[in-house]
Amino acid sequence: MTSDRRSLVRLIGPHERAGAVRLILLMVGAALTEGLGVMLLVPLLAALDPGNTSQLATLFSRLHLERSLGTALLLFVILIVLRGILALTRGMATLRFELGVVDRLRRQVWRALLGADWRMLASLRRSDSTSVLVTGIDRVGYAMNQAVHGLAALLTLFGLGLAGLVVAPLITLGGMLGGLLVLLAYGRLRRRAAHLGDRLGAAYGAMQGSLADSLGAIRVVKSLGSEARAEQAAFTDFAQLSGSRLAYQRDMGLGQIMLQIGGAMVLAVLVWTAAVRWHLSAAQILPVVALFARSLPLLGSVQECWQNFAHARPAINAAFALIDQAEAAQEGEAPSTFVHVPALGSEIRLERVRVHFDGSPFDALADIDLLIPARSIVALTGASGSGKSTLADLLGGLISPDGGKLSVDGVTIDAANRRAWRTRVAYVHQDAVLIAATLRENLAWGRPFDDDALTRALRAAAADFALDLPQGLDTVLGDGGRVLSGGERQRIALARALLREPALLILDEATSALDPASEAQVGAAVSQLAQRMTVLVIGHRSGLLAQADQAVRLDRGRIVPHDYRTGKL
Repeated sequence: MTSDRRSLVRLIGPHERAGAVRLILLMVGAALTEGLGVMLLVPLLAALDPGNTSQLATLFSRLHLERSLGTALLLFVILIVLRGILALTRGMATLRFELGVVDRLRRQVWRALLGADWRMLASLRRSDSTSVLVTGIDRVGYAMNQAVHGLAALLTLFGLGLAGLVVAPLITLGGMLGGLLVLLAYGRLRRRAAHLGDRLGAAYGAMQGSLADSLGAIRVVKSLGSEARAEQAAFTDFAQLSGSRLAYQRDMGLGQIMLQIGGAMVLAVLVWTAAVRWHLSAAQILPVVALFARSLPLLGSVQECWQNFAHARPAINAAFALIDQAEAAQEGEAPSTFVHVPALGSEIRLERVRVHFDGSPFDALADIDLLIPARSIVALTGASGSGKSTLADLLGGLISPDGGKLSVDGVTIDAANRRAWRTRVAYVHQDAVLIAATLRENLAWGRPFDDDALTRALRAAAADFALDLPQGLDTVLGDGGRVLSGGERQRIALARALLREPALLILDEATSALDPASEAQVGAAVSQLAQRMTVLVIGHRSGLLAQADQAVRLDRGRIVPHDYRTGKL
């Protein structure tokens, strides 16, 4: 419960607090107009019954307002107009408040993830983060919406209660006590709603993870003839999601039935008591009946919003749990002009380097001693799981060693300058990552380059074909660069890396999708690049390996002697 309250406090930032104050003032105004509208029923009845001597009828006289049907109706219409204006203003303020909370929280989660250490990010399931960023934070917005509407209904009930206390105090006090008891009786349903909210979040996460895995492997699914199995797995996740929603909707329906029955019983008892025991007049009883008729749906709305908020509250906790996890693994401040970035004019040196990942019984890298001269080509080979990617991540500044030292030109690369060192490194992965944008945007990725620079990079990466695309640099590549072949995407990714003018270029199976002729072109380009940068080539079979000045083979996280030209240890 303490964690829930802390999450709620964090959810409303300083900007949203100012908006919340304005919103509450609008709610109070709307609630007062609602109460005044009910109170006007008394002078309306008084106008129809000149002999009426109720307190409101007397108040009309003291304010020198004519006790006529026309006057009462005019005031009633004015109140309705005012209430409509307040309702519209409140609705817009509610939406701005909700969007402000959602946008700020989504930015906060994304910023925390972007600044987190690579080890922490690699341990996350991508679909879990996506579920929080998309579905989870949408549920947070829904929770805020329900909280605002519930508070508005509660304040309106308060306004109606004030009006009822003026018209018929005893009946109103009895009704307030009955309503409070009804809300307290729903405690178990609200706790169950929170439990179902946890189930719903887990169901969404499982469904998104399953679908992401299946969509990523859909070619394999079809080639193996496993469509029926994939369909059944997805339908199982859909059924769990539907089951959670149905269970919650059933609880909501039962709660509304109980509320209506309880409210009707309270109203019947109070009206009978007022008429038979207290001998109140119709002019006093009818406004209270109208008040109860208006209050009962509002009481239902308060209960429903409260229950909906409890159902969505786990999403708030999940969002802040992800933020806390990511912020605990922050890399530190972004590189500044005061951080020295080695130029890699001499060497990269690893001394007794060890890397260990939580949950693994073995070190990913152990006792690594390695010297990489500047402007050389190094071939890194080894079986799957031997530690190649970990070593590349270490050299590229994505992770720090758990033991030993990594230095560039004698400068130790540590937490203080690791992000700065990454600005001198370009990494080309086996699976080239392209976005659904133009070729120009995919090459630049937010950093402006002129057309001459883009053209030079494309030619250096043996990607001249891109210059012949229908719209040239302004050709839209589609989702994931789908208009290009796998080899073409790899060469575009290489061109993008070359635009950074890196000191260290890491090619992770970067030519695996190329035909021999294209690979030869890239190999010739890499030979030229090695005259001005250091190149690390990771692969099993690649023409680039034959151009290496040094070969490093990993086996179970350790460097082993190896002749890469013969393939013998």
